Amino acid sequence: MASYTKAAQQWATFARAWYLLDAKMQPPGKIAAATVIRLEGRHKPIYHALSDCGDHVVIINTRHIAFSGNKWEQKVYSSHTGYPGGFKQVTAAQLHLKDPTAIVKLTVYRMLPKNLQRRTMMQRLHLFPEDVIPEDIQKNLLQEIPQPRAVPKRLDEYTSEEIAAFPKVWTP
Repeated sequence: MASYTKAAQQWATFARAWYLLDAKMQPPGKIAAATVIRLEGRHKPIYHALSDCGDHVVIINTRHIAFSGNKWEQKVYSSHTGYPGGFKQVTAAQLHLKDPTAIVKLTVYRMLPKNLQRRTMMQRLHLFPEDVIPEDIQKNLLQEIPQPRAVPKRLDEYTSEEIAAFPKVWTP
C-alpha cells in the first residue's frame, strides 16, 4: 500500500498542470515574466535546468494588452529574411493589428532560455485573443495565475456612492 501512495505522490509532483492568465490591461513583459516561470517549471520544488518539468499556460485576452507611454508607435519589431534588402521593421501597433497574439508570443519566446528546450516550452503556451477558450483546453485548467498589475476601473464602472465619496479638488 505504501508504494501506491508513493507512486500517486510522484505522479502529482511530475504531472503537468494547466494555468490560466488573463492579459487584459497588462503589459506584455509582466505577462511573459509570470508565464516563463510556469513554462520552465521554476515554481516546482523538483526544478532542475536540464529537466523538462514545466506546465501548460493558457493566456486569454491578448487583444487587450496595454503598453505604457507611446510604445505602440515607438516599439519596433525587426526581422530579416536572409536575402539582401530583406530587413523588415514593423511597429507594435501594426503587428498587433495583424495578429493580436504575436506580441505576447514574441515576448515570452525572447524571455525563455536560449537552448534546445525553448521550442518544447513554447508548445505548452496557448494564446487566445479573446476570453473564448476551446472546450478541451478549458476542462484541463487547474489554477489561475494572478494578474501582475491591478486592472484600473473605467469611469462608468464606479457607483454613484463612490463618485460622491471621492474627495473634490475644487467646487465649480
